[in-house]
Amino acid sequence: MLNIASFLDIAAPYRAIFLDSYGVVKNYQGLIPGAPETIRLLREQGKIIRILTNDASRSPEQQASRFAEQGLPGILPAEIITSGMMAKLFLAQKVKSGRVAYLGTTAAASCILQAELPCVPVGSVDLENCADISAMVFLDDEGFDWNTDINKTVNLLNQNNIPVIVANGDKLYPVTQSDVSIATGGIAKLVESILNRKFIHFGKPDTQMFNYAFEDISREGNFMREEVLMVGDTLHTDILGGNKFGIATALVLSGNTHSKDAANWISSTGIIPDHICHSIVG
Repeated sequence: MLNIASFLDIAAPYRAIFLDSYGVVKNYQGLIPGAPETIRLLREQGKIIRILTNDASRSPEQQASRFAEQGLPGILPAEIITSGMMAKLFLAQKVKSGRVAYLGTTAAASCILQAELPCVPVGSVDLENCADISAMVFLDDEGFDWNTDINKTVNLLNQNNIPVIVANGDKLYPVTQSDVSIATGGIAKLVESILNRKFIHFGKPDTQMFNYAFEDISREGNFMREEVLMVGDTLHTDILGGNKFGIATALVLSGNTHSKDAANWISSTGIIPDHICHSIVG
């Protein structure tokens, strides 16, 4: 039996709210009705907001612009923390030469991969002349030929011992009320299994994004972890990540986790949220 409470009641004791984007603030239809009003109320109560998303296909500026177009103005790029940002920081610090191959769209590559190094879609890599490929990045589930480019990725990585970065660890995402689509993280997991290798994953549930967000809000004041609430719709990313980082978690039933499945999934995974609510509305 789920103990479901009102989100605003749950959020009341916390000074900072970390919100997942897809499934919490918006879904395949657009903004979740009432989400802008909830965020406005949270701001009026003096709470600091951060959006933590595993969407590596858009920069924070692009995501803020998209929120505004959908009817949620006032979300600043600085309030959006993406897994792509974490991947970009890694590349800037660790990969100094050569070309970076990527699986995804050109748009995603342009906002994530560092401009100092040439970037090439994996479909354009010549496997007979690829010694200068110094890193591989899984960016997006679009922008490539599923029939040929995943196989080409396997062969590239089988031939070259290079760092492999997964900029979006999500395995799937909802496209309708009942249907899902394979996400970048699902493709990466398949290739990891084939090659028996472990890639470098960024985004939730890994703690780097939570560390970055916590350090970011700490520049606005002194925070303790028990003053922060992570709100998400997915047990294996949002809730597990928040639990590992040591902050409170709230599972919403407006995205990947449905009310009819939640109790069984919580029991079977052992990933236990501190709170459960239908959505951030109310």
